[in-house]
Amino acid sequence: MMFLTSHQIQTHSHRVKSCISLLLSCASSKPRLKQIHAFSIKNGVPITDPNMGKHLIFTIVSLSAPMPYAHNIFSQIQHPINIFTWNTMIRGYAESDNPTPAIELHHQMIMSHVEPDTHTYPFLLKACAKLMAVAEGEKIHSVAIRNGNESLVFVQNTLVHFYASCGHAESAHKLFEEMSERNLVTWNSVINGFAINGRPNEALTLFREMGVEGVEPDGFTLVSLLTACSELGALALGRRAHVYMFKVGLDENVHAGNALVDMYAKCGSIWEAYRVFDEMESRSVVSWTTLIVGLAVNGFGKEALDLFCELEQKGLVPSEITFVGVLYACSHCGMVDKGFDYFRRMTEEYGLVPKIEHYGCLVDLLGRAGLVQEAHEFIQNMPLKPNAVVWRTLLGACMIHGHLTLGETIRSKLLQIEPKHSGDYVLLSNLYASERRWSDVQKVRKKMLREGVKKTPGHSLVELRNCVHEFVMGDKSHPQSKEIYEMLDEVMKRLKLEGYVPSTTNVLADIEEEEKEKALSYHSEKIAIAFAFINTPPKTPIRVVKNLRVCSDCHMAIKLMAKVLDREIIVRDRSRFHHFKDGLCSCRDFW
Repeated sequence: MMFLTSHQIQTHSHRVKSCISLLLSCASSKPRLKQIHAFSIKNGVPITDPNMGKHLIFTIVSLSAPMPYAHNIFSQIQHPINIFTWNTMIRGYAESDNPTPAIELHHQMIMSHVEPDTHTYPFLLKACAKLMAVAEGEKIHSVAIRNGNESLVFVQNTLVHFYASCGHAESAHKLFEEMSERNLVTWNSVINGFAINGRPNEALTLFREMGVEGVEPDGFTLVSLLTACSELGALALGRRAHVYMFKVGLDENVHAGNALVDMYAKCGSIWEAYRVFDEMESRSVVSWTTLIVGLAVNGFGKEALDLFCELEQKGLVPSEITFVGVLYACSHCGMVDKGFDYFRRMTEEYGLVPKIEHYGCLVDLLGRAGLVQEAHEFIQNMPLKPNAVVWRTLLGACMIHGHLTLGETIRSKLLQIEPKHSGDYVLLSNLYASERRWSDVQKVRKKMLREGVKKTPGHSLVELRNCVHEFVMGDKSHPQSKEIYEMLDEVMKRLKLEGYVPSTTNVLADIEEEEKEKALSYHSEKIAIAFAFINTPPKTPIRVVKNLRVCSDCHMAIKLMAKVLDREIIVRDRSRFHHFKDGLCSCRDFW
């Protein structure tokens, strides 16, 4: 056995300190990091030294250097009992593109009898949130409670973020309500949780509560708020958020700018979206993609493709999502050849591997153009296995273009993939109803009841004075119901004088025409528009958000409403925008 003299120990200690000092000065240079690592080896300072290894790993993670590099060093450290080193490794993986090893390291840490501390949980929960690993996150939550660390605000904040990111907005809110101490991060996490999980009303309610409690929002809060406004079509509130952002200088943030473009586009105010885009000092590919998609869904396909050309001219590289927007633009404008040409360019010129979303866009492109059999053949020859969305897209095309036999075949495939999706039953019912096969309509309804499948109820939203009003078919719950229905009856009489004849083909019941007409008159979007007519000044644009596809009768009726009542009416349905003006629609009856 070799013993070191006190001089040798002193020298070694000095070298370790010198190398650590160099590492601490290595703020932002990955090449310098490797130089210091090489210098330490050359001067006899092994990375197996726990102190040297700890600082080297910390520097690698802080500089976002490759995690295999850090892991290689970690595996060579003799007895890495220091919790700081374990936490650094877990943090590095949690912040990387592959967070799975963070959870594996935690298990290894427990097996090595190293007790986690208060910093371990936030990093672990961040990894679980990225992986959507609900069960694992719940276990970590239990361990945090058992160890008495759950009450710490930064641990609680990470728990709120974890549950919200995994789609458990209610659990996130419950934790939020139980917290005795909250900070801005807490509010942001719970507001964002509701915003990203389809609960925009709750997000707006919490934002108002936040203001009452005197908590000042930051850029992250406002991005979440704009996401909620986008979902609800709450343009007035979105504009107020924009004014606030401008006032405090947050509008210069590229993420906030992207959220503003998205909000204006999703509220049907596409030229305001364009103006925000033009005024942005710096734009990312996400900025361009957001506006391209916004133009496409608002029916401005040519403008969307022109913007894509401009993106290319500036030397920017489009992403997979950019091409989804481009194909969407082609689909909603009936540009079949152009769509397939862009699909070819995506793979040949940019080397992007098409995903199921891109193939779905092409199926939609063919289906909308009436090329239903070609769409079916395309699906059968796809290199990827078609999912339920792809088959459902084709089923929708069968319904629009009256391909009953093929529709029944597709429905049987969907029964194998997603047997309880209510939309598939409705599409098939519509197909049978269009053929007046009422007994088959009844069979579909009975099967829905037997299987416990409930139809998604249609609802329409309209914003008035910073408050969003919701209406369902035949809704009588609103305080102004009497005035709304009087207005609606008056409007329908005026439409009939203009030549409007209700399209009763797809009313899913074998009932008298008069009853069918009455049912059509009380669709949620018509009620929402009547409400807006009686509560807004003349000439004011009306904006409605509907969760389902606008039916052909409502589409025809709203075109005439816009003409007769001299209003611009903007309706966002499940798949696109319809800008109604002077008796015409921006979709040119192609939707």
